[in-house]
Amino acid sequence: MYEQPADLVELQRTIDESFAAAGSHLREIATPDRRPDAGEIADRLTGMRLLVLATSTRDGRPINGPVDGIFYRGRFHFGSSPLSLRYRHLCERPAVSATHLPDESFAVTVHGDAEFIDIHAEEHAELKQTVLDIYLPLYGDKWTEMLDSGAWYARINPRRMFTFAMTDPD
Repeated sequence: MYEQPADLVELQRTIDESFAAAGSHLREIATPDRRPDAGEIADRLTGMRLLVLATSTRDGRPINGPVDGIFYRGRFHFGSSPLSLRYRHLCERPAVSATHLPDESFAVTVHGDAEFIDIHAEEHAELKQTVLDIYLPLYGDKWTEMLDSGAWYARINPRRMFTFAMTDPD
């Protein structure tokens, strides 16, 4: 878990405000006892977590695809190539939705805006180290070369975040 106390407070505020504005159908499914709090979300999302990320085309059609999500300081981060369609979409239309859904018992969905960040900047040194700690053991130095060759990173600044968890009955 990489969150500071202030990150958890902000994350919890976002979750609470999102559910307060949610429709009745969602509130019937994600009842208060099925809504993990900010601390549990941060614990469960440590490491790389696959996300389905939705962007939109110029004519408003949604397109989604998988990305490696890194949950860091209460927000999802992801990267890709500057040659990707996703990159072109986000340059023109930063609004995104992303969902982490490993199975039917746990889900996190975020709606917000992607903000490009310079992962090599000093202000993002801890994030860069977190990313390296995750990927170097898996892919070795070739991954560092890829990161240094122009890959970009973005974070999702959430407008809404919905969480859901069901525990197994004992």
